[in-house]
Amino acid sequence: MRVLTLGAGTVGRWVADMLCRRRHSVTVVDIDPENVRRINSELDVRAIEGSASRSTVLFQADVCAADMCLAVTGDDEVNIVAASMAKALGARRSIARVYAPAFRDLSTFDYQRHFNIDSLLSLEQLSAFELARAIRNPDAIPLEHFARGQLEVYELEVGKKSSAVDHKLRDLKMPDSIRIGSIARGGRMWIASGEDEIHVGDRVSLIGSLESVSKARKLFFSGNEDKRKTRVMIAGGGETGYHLADSLSRRDYGIVLLERDADRCHQLAKQLPDVTIIHANANRRTVLEDEGAGTVDYFVACTGSDESNIMAGVEARELGAARVMCVVGRPDYANVVGKLGIDRAVSERDVAARQILGYLNEGSIISKSQLPNGSISVYELEIIEGSKVTTAPLAELPLAGRCLIGAIHRDGFVRVPRAEDQLKVGDVVVAIVDGINENEVLPLFHS
Repeated sequence: MRVLTLGAGTVGRWVADMLCRRRHSVTVVDIDPENVRRINSELDVRAIEGSASRSTVLFQADVCAADMCLAVTGDDEVNIVAASMAKALGARRSIARVYAPAFRDLSTFDYQRHFNIDSLLSLEQLSAFELARAIRNPDAIPLEHFARGQLEVYELEVGKKSSAVDHKLRDLKMPDSIRIGSIARGGRMWIASGEDEIHVGDRVSLIGSLESVSKARKLFFSGNEDKRKTRVMIAGGGETGYHLADSLSRRDYGIVLLERDADRCHQLAKQLPDVTIIHANANRRTVLEDEGAGTVDYFVACTGSDESNIMAGVEARELGAARVMCVVGRPDYANVVGKLGIDRAVSERDVAARQILGYLNEGSIISKSQLPNGSISVYELEIIEGSKVTTAPLAELPLAGRCLIGAIHRDGFVRVPRAEDQLKVGDVVVAIVDGINENEVLPLFHS
């Protein structure tokens, strides 16, 4: 595919190299002549000097023929403008990397919709979601990024006292705004359908708004509601630490966040009222000991420095933390962390790579993400003219047990669709698809 990368800094160069190694045709644009010279001499790509936010430069880079445009300069505003222009000038998909949370805050303004950008990519937010899934359940359905924070996926275990036990899903009195996405039983996970029967010990995933999920979970009451909250300590209150704390449910997790900058602590205290914010340096063993790092279920280091994260993780492990996770960017550290007792290392680059590669698709497929168990994929699909899924309500389409429409994005809003809803051209949906049935299901979304 033809990929246009705007920005040749650390991220841009890495993205260009990654895509080039996978034999994609890559063009890079950067305003710094030294970066352009280095790219041309070291990588098998075409590099052009110029501003990513100027139409003449984009035309020179052949933006009209680009399958995907990635705006990854060091300036959020330039990325948004450049990605928007690229889309308007003919690029099939456009993605902008942003750092500031304001650009993804739909309560103030929808930048993505206004500028007609396919995705606003935050490496810090993606890393936080990866860590959150590792804490909740590695096989959990990753809906946070697709649904733009407007929907929640909540997994729970069905207990003996649940009124849903031995009942089929179609017989349960579930709110219209809730969907059961998957059922896991005996080491196997599959997409839920109305004919599935709930058994004690099943793990089910509820998809819906925060309020709807809170009500629906009572139906599957596990008998463990009085169990103590899982204790999580986060070292580092930057964007990754903030998104991690924000994405974990306050119902199930007791969260303590350590941040060394006093001003940032005050800001986090306002944004995360249910999280205990402590002004402290997580790299000091005495601090970790005093704050109870040795008693937590999960210790997560995401300070912004690989070395600091590794050191804090090692100290927490020695103090007795049950599980230790770190954000580690440098590839040469990957083989080291496991030997130091760190259970999981998350790399922003690896997380971003999976996300970017997921966008390199044909036709109606915007992106694809595969669950770790390998049997279920999550697709982001654009409903196009002539698609068979527009011919009937969802309940009448041959999707049951093979594909679940978990979310629909229409007119700027994301919601869980009802059985009587009918998809329209221009909708963007999140579809959870059983891998065995992909070849039968996906053609229904093509023209």
